[in-house]
Amino acid sequence: MLNRSIPPPIRQVSALRLPHAEVLQLRNGIPLYRMHYPDQEIFKIEVMFFAGRLEETQRASSKVTARMLREGAGQLNTAAIAEHFDYYGASVGTPASLDNSSVVLYGLRKHLPEVLPLFAQIILEPTFPQQELDTYIRAVVHDAQVELDKIEVQAYRKITELIFGAEHPYGYNSYPADYQALDRSTLDAYYQRWFTPANACIIASGCIDDDALRQIDELLGQFSRSAMPKPVYPAPAPAPVLRFDQQHDGSLQTAIRLGRRLFNRHHPDYTAFFVLNTILGGYFGSRLMTNIREKKGYTYNIYSSVDTLRHDGYFYIATEVNNDKAAATLRQINSEIRKLRESLVSEQELEMVRNYILGMLLNGLDGPMNSSDMLKSFVMDQLPPESFGQMLDVVLNITPQKIQETAQQYLQTEDLWTVCVGDLPAKGRKRKPA
Repeated sequence: MLNRSIPPPIRQVSALRLPHAEVLQLRNGIPLYRMHYPDQEIFKIEVMFFAGRLEETQRASSKVTARMLREGAGQLNTAAIAEHFDYYGASVGTPASLDNSSVVLYGLRKHLPEVLPLFAQIILEPTFPQQELDTYIRAVVHDAQVELDKIEVQAYRKITELIFGAEHPYGYNSYPADYQALDRSTLDAYYQRWFTPANACIIASGCIDDDALRQIDELLGQFSRSAMPKPVYPAPAPAPVLRFDQQHDGSLQTAIRLGRRLFNRHHPDYTAFFVLNTILGGYFGSRLMTNIREKKGYTYNIYSSVDTLRHDGYFYIATEVNNDKAAATLRQINSEIRKLRESLVSEQELEMVRNYILGMLLNGLDGPMNSSDMLKSFVMDQLPPESFGQMLDVVLNITPQKIQETAQQYLQTEDLWTVCVGDLPAKGRKRKPA
């Protein structure tokens, strides 16, 4: 009989491997990464383009171009496209980030012949109908007007602007006027310039047999378009490190953001800093959460994050607290950072964090969908597959001394911007120019 009062044993996660992806090539040169799961009935095909903010000539055009791809293709309008995919239980998404744009198809393998042709048409023959664009812009402008009144949105926008510069591709903020300035000719020009075979790659996972490969090559291997020279990444133009307070009358809370420019995943200290960040504020049992939420009761949520980009990266801490607790919260945040610089992490705490990270990686490798996302993160950051093993090796063998050295190098208080947005006490309104 199973004794449910006895918990299962905890075992060390050690044998983690990024699933093997067969690297193929379509007839037009697009690389295709196949992760074949023959016992699965589902598939996921993601066509990714290195098309983001760096490639823009007009603000917000990368995001809106990706979003509008599925709103019209060939002779079909958005309703006909949606109805076709719904009939076969498939779905299409067009996610976009600061660096990349994707078109992704999910469905059942048995319906691939019915849904793949329209998926390819979305990629090859988008029409960017003006009526649908007008509808989308009205919606996004309305949403932006609502979001821009939120203190947490204002604080996040300000910290990224301070880190990279207000005119930098990674630092600028989109406003309603930026969306209203777009028209279909702008989107079509962006599409023609950057949605090219030389700027694309494909990850196909799930039941991707040889017949599925043949269909993909027939439909997506046919198009050709001249490649454009890639733009040069501009140097960030950060503001001097400062404390920035923004008054928001009537706000019940103050949004706090601390941050600094960091590096991308190619940097040799990336994984060590990732572990350090997890200890500080990267999971529910982190030091910031334990102190500021559980012990002090200042906030419901506080976290820190390492956001990596193709050419750069940044670190930030985020929370919202009652207005009268903002100063005390900042003192506690700085105290936790100072402890990491001055004292060694215990082996017990490091082991807890190590197990958390390994469990997170294990979950990221569970099944064709998650494995596809894990592989995508390496492909789009232009990292070789063996870098997964290198990252794992650092996590398994990192020492408290290395954690402390990393904190001493990258978590100096004088390197952090501090942004507070809320109904601030009069004495706290020491605003400095950004």
